[in-house]
Amino acid sequence: MIVVEKMVKGKILRLFFGDITERDLDAIVNPANSELQHGGGVAGIIVKKGGYIIQSESDKIGYLPVGQSAITSAGALKAKFVIHTVGPIYGEGDEDNKLKEAIFNTLKLACEKGLRSISIPAISAGIFGFPKDRCAEILVNEAKSFIETNPECSLQIVEFCIYNEDVLSFFKKEFGKI
Repeated sequence: MIVVEKMVKGKILRLFFGDITERDLDAIVNPANSELQHGGGVAGIIVKKGGYIIQSESDKIGYLPVGQSAITSAGALKAKFVIHTVGPIYGEGDEDNKLKEAIFNTLKLACEKGLRSISIPAISAGIFGFPKDRCAEILVNEAKSFIETNPECSLQIVEFCIYNEDVLSFFKKEFGKI
């Protein structure tokens, strides 16, 4: 369910509560590990619901450094594509900047591919242990900034899809500041 929508430079910045694998947008984001092995967490669910083709295409990409993004098809999912983005593991150092780089590269790749809509989870706030409040602050602020500084980008909807009520509260707080 849509929790909040804000207009930023004529584009929609949205907070959605629900299952990212059910989103019918151009792309959903998989918070991936560098090896692009999608065995657990959100990544595991994406492959389970979308099919092994997602893992197979990821295997062809191979290694992806922290902060970087790559795109595959979405298999049987409603979305057309999955953008795999490697966020930082909390404790590895310079995590805030690495998360900023991750969201920037996610949105940049979506623009390069001409996508119009994207749904993004709380990258690194799950099994990677990134503090949920800082994750929400960085992701929302960086997405807003990206929209403002890249008016030529094809994206019309940038959505954060959150499935955990605790995490949702932090995102609501950041949307309240827009």
